[in-house]
Amino acid sequence: MKVIDHLKNAKKTLFSFEILPPLKGKSIDSIYEGIDPLMEFEPSFIDVTYHRQEYVYKKHSNGLLEKVSVRKRPGTVGICAAIINKYGVDAVPHLICGGFSKEETENALIDLQFLGIHNALLLRGDAIKTEANFEPEPGGHAYAIDLLKQVVNMNNGIYLDEELNHVAPTNFCIGVAGYPEKHFEAPNMDMDLKYLKMKVDAGADYIVTQMFFDNKKFFEFVNKCREIGINVPIIPGLKTLTSKNQLNILPSIFHIDIPQALTEAAIACKDDKQVKQVGIEWGIEQTKELIKMGVPSIHFYTMGKSEATKTIAKATF
Repeated sequence: MKVIDHLKNAKKTLFSFEILPPLKGKSIDSIYEGIDPLMEFEPSFIDVTYHRQEYVYKKHSNGLLEKVSVRKRPGTVGICAAIINKYGVDAVPHLICGGFSKEETENALIDLQFLGIHNALLLRGDAIKTEANFEPEPGGHAYAIDLLKQVVNMNNGIYLDEELNHVAPTNFCIGVAGYPEKHFEAPNMDMDLKYLKMKVDAGADYIVTQMFFDNKKFFEFVNKCREIGINVPIIPGLKTLTSKNQLNILPSIFHIDIPQALTEAAIACKDDKQVKQVGIEWGIEQTKELIKMGVPSIHFYTMGKSEATKTIAKATF
């Protein structure tokens, strides 16, 4: 089933979450270990992230360095197929601009269609760690909206090769990202919302947000979206604070604020075990308020670890 159909048919706030593919060489059992404890909450869909290639320099015996492309977390499409087969739950692969040409994107979408996967979350993706700014793949997309337009075209039976005859249109439900605290590259919130509306107008079916720890910012974001005519479902994304290091790491990586009350409570903890408990209690209150306000679903960023999410879900779903 499509994500948008789950949302339309729901009579209560849905439960969903996101996982990471395992590091190359690891067993898929590590994925199941993260999913199994959460199945009692009947997730409507499970997102699987995509990680683009990185470049490392391999030193040869002659002293010369070779630039080598590596992908540390492959397997997104295969994991989605495995989730559907093992659990009977709809899987949502992430598709990104970085590392894909338009033809490679088209072929990936065809693979998904053949596997019966009809959902995709479309993202530009991050820059390669060794590059200061995002650089599109030669022959690829520079922006998420361009990737979205390609998927919409395929849904309308328009492929890159215009000479194809009797083509079968694809049938993808399209999700896009929203940023309650603004995408870090956008000059201001108004422009960020303008770009988001362009994606919705171009065919996005729903929005899932970046993680946030302050519900007020999410509610303000939703109100601003509605004021400018963004009327698709908006799914809040939550992550649990589990260590003191995350007080610095999460704002640095994801460009978000951590509320002062949560920060002070975490700093006062003796160890990360106490921080995790503080984070869980904060997440429970966040989740309760969001459910009370009638959000369509709550999407948990588990990072492959289910214990904290399970505790929050037990207290709220």
